[in-house]
Amino acid sequence: MDYDQLFLYCNQFAFFTWLLLIIAPYWSWTPKLVLGISVTLLCALYAFFIFQSFGSMDFNDFGTLEGVKSLFTSKEAVLVGWIHYLAFDLMVGYFIVINAFKNGINRFLLIPCLLFTFMMGPVGLLMYLVLRFVYVRSYFVNHV
Repeated sequence: MDYDQLFLYCNQFAFFTWLLLIIAPYWSWTPKLVLGISVTLLCALYAFFIFQSFGSMDFNDFGTLEGVKSLFTSKEAVLVGWIHYLAFDLMVGYFIVINAFKNGINRFLLIPCLLFTFMMGPVGLLMYLVLRFVYVRSYFVNHV
């Protein structure tokens, strides 16, 4: 399988997981499917690629913007970076759903937050944090 196909499959896989988070956030199987399968598989795929190229990585590249830019000069590196985003954005979406459930926030209010998290990660999380603050009148998250 080439990198373009793997990119497509990872995107489709993540997209269907996001649909589950958006459509059925409080369903009992959602956390199992999101965290137990989707995020775990994306993390395993990421780890596979990272450990495959571990010897050729220069960790000093992470210390400068130019160094980080140089890390993304191949299709494989961009794919690995994208898988990183997919896994972490899904974890943020999972956090939003679990935290909102704990605080009794209506699932329909989460839809814009989850959509923005899917498309622009930190913007969606910020939206949720503002929503959570307005809803529970507390900024700090005590427990997940």
